[in-house]
Amino acid sequence: MIDYLAAIAATWGVAMALSPLLQIRTMRAHRSSKGVSVGSLQVLLVGFVLWFSYGIALHNPAIIIPNVVAAVTCVGTIVVSLRYR
Repeated sequence: MIDYLAAIAATWGVAMALSPLLQIRTMRAHRSSKGVSVGSLQVLLVGFVLWFSYGIALHNPAIIIPNVVAAVTCVGTIVVSLRYR
């Protein structure tokens, strides 16, 4: 049961991690990042890195994988946001 729940949570975590791609799409369409807080994205990035580190310490792919995807997506969102400032 725990492995099943971990797989579901990891899958949903990856879906959540990819959700900022919708924000990137909006920024590109409007050619503006006026409504995006880069500071909040930076706080989230630190959190993703910390959770990734925790997952590494536990050797737990259900924690590692979603947080790697989230960190990469977050960095991409920050880059696009800064580009359209």
